[in-house]
Amino acid sequence: MADHRDGLPQGKTGNLLDRSAATPDTFQDPGLPPHRPRSTDVAPGPAKRAERQVALLFAVSIIGSILFFVGYFGVRVDGDIYAVTDNAPTAALRLQNLLLGGGIALGMLGIGVGVVHWARTLMPDHELVEERHDVVTEAQRADAEQIVDTILDESGIKRRPLIRNTLIGAAVIAPLPFVGLLRDLGPLNLTPLRHTLWEEGVRLVRDPSGTPIMASDVTLGSTFHVLPENLSGLSHDEGYLDEKAKAVVLLMRLDPDTVNVSPEREDWNVDGIFAYSKVCTHVGCPIALYEQHTHHLLCPCHQSTFDLADECRVIFGPASRPLPQLPISVDADGYLVARSDFHEPVGPSYSQRIIAVNEMAEENAN
Repeated sequence: MADHRDGLPQGKTGNLLDRSAATPDTFQDPGLPPHRPRSTDVAPGPAKRAERQVALLFAVSIIGSILFFVGYFGVRVDGDIYAVTDNAPTAALRLQNLLLGGGIALGMLGIGVGVVHWARTLMPDHELVEERHDVVTEAQRADAEQIVDTILDESGIKRRPLIRNTLIGAAVIAPLPFVGLLRDLGPLNLTPLRHTLWEEGVRLVRDPSGTPIMASDVTLGSTFHVLPENLSGLSHDEGYLDEKAKAVVLLMRLDPDTVNVSPEREDWNVDGIFAYSKVCTHVGCPIALYEQHTHHLLCPCHQSTFDLADECRVIFGPASRPLPQLPISVDADGYLVARSDFHEPVGPSYSQRIIAVNEMAEENAN
C-alpha cells in the first residue's frame, strides 16, 4: 500500500530531493533533438532570396551612413533658430536633426538586422556538443585554426561575395558618423572656452529679441536670458551658434542684504543684479530653472543645484565648480553692460582647465 503523502512505499522514509543514491543510469541523456532543415537549406531559391535580403539590409546601412553625412555637411542652419518672423533656420535644423538621427539609426540597424537575418537563414544551424579545452600545443593551435576556417566556410562568406562586399562597405562606413560627432566636442586643447564675446562695454540684450536691458527693468525676483549685443553681427559661418552657446547668461536681481559677496567681487553686480553663465559646469547643459524663494539655480540634465545667494556655489549634484560670474555695470544711458569677459573658462571641467585659469588670471592682472 502506497503512502501518498511522500510518494514512498509504506514503511519507507526519505527525501525526494536527495540524489546521493542516484546512479548514472537513473537519468538517461535525451540526446539532441532531431534536426529540422530550413527552406534555405534544401532549396536554392529561398537561399538566393535570403542572400539578397541580407545584402539589401547592409545596403540600407550604407545609405543611412551617407544620409548622416548629407545632414552633417550639406544642411546649413543660418540665422537665429528662435526667430519668430522667419522659420527657415528652424526648418533647416529639423531637417538636419532628421538626417543625423535617422542616418545613424539606419546605419546601425541595417548591420544588426542584416547579421541576424544572415545567421538565421543562411549560416548552418545544425546542433552539436563540443567540449571546451585550452589551446596549448601546436597541434591544438592548428585544430583551432581549422575550426576558424570551418566557421568561415560554413558562414558562406567566401561563397557569397554579394553579402561579403556589402558587409565590408557597411562596416567601414557605419563608424564614420561617430567620428563626426566626436569632432563636434571641440578642439583637443579647448582654448575656445577661455574667452567669449563679452568684453568691457558690451551691452546685455534679451534672448531672443536682442533688446538692451536697463537696470530699472530688472525687478526683484525677475530673471532674464541674456546675450552679448555684439553677437547679432555674426553669421552662422562665423561661429554664431558656438559663440552663443558660450556667452549665454542668466540675469537676476536679489535683495543685496541676502547675498554673500566676496570682497574681490563687490563691484561685479549692480544693486543686487547678478549675471552668471548659463552653462552648467558638469557637462555643459543649459541652466534653465530658477527657484525664486530659495535662490537656487537647477540644471535639468543631472540636477546640479547652485546657490545664487552664495556666488552660485554647488549645493547638490555632480557639478564640482560654481557657475562663472560675469562682472557687470551700468553705462551712461542706464543700460546694463559687461565690465569684462568671464574671469575663468565657462562650461564643464577639462584637463587643461587649471592652465587656462592661470593664464586668464595673468591676463586680467595685466
